[in-house]
Amino acid sequence: MKKSKVYPWYFAVGALLIYTVLYVMPGIIGIGYSFTDWSSYSTELHFVGFKNFKTIFSADENYLKFIGNTLLFTVVTTACKTVLALILALALSKNIKCKNFHRGVMYMPSVLSILIVGLVFTSILNPKNGLLNSALDTMGLGFLTQKWLTNPKIAFWSVMAVDVWRGAGYIMTILIVGILSISTTYYEAASIDGAGGWAKFLHITLPLLRPTLAVTIVLNVLYGLKVFDIIYVLTNGGPGHTTEVMYTAVFKQFSQGMYAIGTSISSIMFIFMVVIGFFMIKILTGKEVEE
Repeated sequence: MKKSKVYPWYFAVGALLIYTVLYVMPGIIGIGYSFTDWSSYSTELHFVGFKNFKTIFSADENYLKFIGNTLLFTVVTTACKTVLALILALALSKNIKCKNFHRGVMYMPSVLSILIVGLVFTSILNPKNGLLNSALDTMGLGFLTQKWLTNPKIAFWSVMAVDVWRGAGYIMTILIVGILSISTTYYEAASIDGAGGWAKFLHITLPLLRPTLAVTIVLNVLYGLKVFDIIYVLTNGGPGHTTEVMYTAVFKQFSQGMYAIGTSISSIMFIFMVVIGFFMIKILTGKEVEE
């Protein structure tokens, strides 16, 4: 009896050990370094308390702006991806011609390398000979042409649009699975009662899809809070600091040898993600619908 209870742990010990060594311990060490003056310019470490955190939250620095950019990116991309993915999932979960082909086309951007996405959209959004501005000129809409990635007023929105294009298909596939798992008997009963498509969506699809939506929203929020790659390849935080987010700031601090500030920012973002993720899961899955 005792052996049967202990036996499953044999499989978990290796994974837990690897996770502890590669993730937990570096995280704890990193938090410890955030209270020091660790840098490439000094051979000795000195404890400085909360000095690094005071610097980050100081009004004299740009870090508050970077935090604001990170939160804006998270909210906008999560909302847009969720709405667009839900519309696509609803359309492509029906019996339409070539639905698997359309699903594949919509999903394809999410499997592309971020480097490829960056190169393609840097070319498309080029202000001089980019495909987008050229197309607008051809259609007689030259007044809409913009410096999409270099204009401080629209650069961040351009980056967010590219991220939504890239990520919506992945969320769509998860939602399609959730929609197809809903029993058709609910819709048949609703049809007998005279319910229309909108009523079915509000009272059947949306409530039963809530756990799946909760998972996708949490994944999107956590991705948004730690976003780095899409911004780095498209704008590298520019022009100026208009598209700078917390993890591009971490990268630049490390590249400049300011390791203590970099680990302090990482510690703050780790706390943000844990707290926000915990409360979102509690809120979004607090009232699950029973089938």
